[in-house]
Amino acid sequence: MSRGPSLKTAPRLTALTTLACVQALLLTGPALSAPVPQNAAQPSSPPPSSATRSSATPSALDAAALAAQREQRAVGVARFTAPDYKPGLLRHMVMFAFRPGTTAAQRAEVTRRFIALASLSRRPDGKPVVTSIETGAQNSGENTDLGLEQGYLVTFASEGDRNFYVGRPIVTEPRFFDPAHDAFKTFAAPYLTKGVVFDFTPGAPAVP
Repeated sequence: MSRGPSLKTAPRLTALTTLACVQALLLTGPALSAPVPQNAAQPSSPPPSSATRSSATPSALDAAALAAQREQRAVGVARFTAPDYKPGLLRHMVMFAFRPGTTAAQRAEVTRRFIALASLSRRPDGKPVVTSIETGAQNSGENTDLGLEQGYLVTFASEGDRNFYVGRPIVTEPRFFDPAHDAFKTFAAPYLTKGVVFDFTPGAPAVP
């Protein structure tokens, strides 16, 4: 496991966690994705995974996603996605399992495009949304990886930045979510069989 800040207290889960973020990631639809390189051609007509199918079912939203929807309605979408909405460090962990037959070049292209969001994810005024993105392949020998192969850690400066970045299925108005991330979801979905997302606000780090 990569080194990172350990926590003195248990993390407080934020509103857009687990299934809702997986649904946002695997949701397919119109996008702005760039042409796929020849060595990273998408599989032809892949069968939808169970995660993809569930993403199209509104009843599949979990309690955290429903709470986020209520929060957005209460404060308004403009406030919910504002950069100063609930400021403070926020971690957005994402883990992928790739579809069998996905080549090394295709996996690398998924990761390249994910990392590129650190620069491409911007608000309409040009300000960046992401503080940083880190990635690495699963290398734990603890026999609890659940088949997940590649991990990403996205850091935001506020919940508003996270909400703007994540977008659908919680935020559905295009002017209030990140088109670059939305395009990435559509590009990546055919290569994936599983995605896990876990968001938290870190407490004070424990040090020796």
